Amino acid sequence: MKRKKTDRPGLAEFTLGNMCATPGALKAISEAGETPLAYFARHARGDWGEVCKEDWAENELSLAHGYRVLSSYHTSAGEKLWVITEADRSATTILLPEEY
Repeated sequence: MKRKKTDRPGLAEFTLGNMCATPGALKAISEAGETPLAYFARHARGDWGEVCKEDWAENELSLAHGYRVLSSYHTSAGEKLWVITEADRSATTILLPEEY
């Protein structure tokens, strides 16, 4: 079953749990003059960012069945970030791909 996008901007689609970020991600976000909250918000709304259509579909399946969810974004300075919510929704982490 395909999930409908919310017509209420900013409404969370799922629980993020504890929100944290790795030192590398925090540095990249800070150097871009941004804040982690913007990435958490996009992820929580179901905006998976720059993932392929297969990963987008996997995230939709993950929401329905309680699996891990992954988004991929670039900062305004061009640094790639991943945002991962654990399957049990206990935590969501922003990290650089090389920190995985």
